[in-house]
Amino acid sequence: MTMSDPIADMLTRIRNANISKHDTVDVPSSKMKLAIAGILVDEGYVAKYDLVDDKNGFKNIRLTLKYANNKNERIISGLKRISKPGLRIYAGKENMPKVLGGLGIAIVSTNQGVITDKKARELGVGGEVLAYIW
Repeated sequence: MTMSDPIADMLTRIRNANISKHDTVDVPSSKMKLAIAGILVDEGYVAKYDLVDDKNGFKNIRLTLKYANNKNERIISGLKRISKPGLRIYAGKENMPKVLGGLGIAIVSTNQGVITDKKARELGVGGEVLAYIW
């Protein structure tokens, strides 16, 4: 089986591990996924990420998930893939989306790299809206 949307796979793995209250989740590595993992750490949704080798010699990203109140409350309450391979969604600098009125983040792929919606507004750039996280 070929994977047609690796970013959706990453978000689904994080969502499932988060719901099951796992400490870590492994995701196959790519430059885009590393950039997304970096944003999740910077924005405080994930504790940290590490690059690890799996048994077949491929690199994986190991995300350490965060919880509040002694694992009773999840930090990530939702993840949603927006732009899909079959339907790309783009936003210009003037209509950059706000997730939950600014409480969540939108991850945007721009010519400046993969950044949050807030950073895209600061830089005055638009791009492909990859995902919402809240």
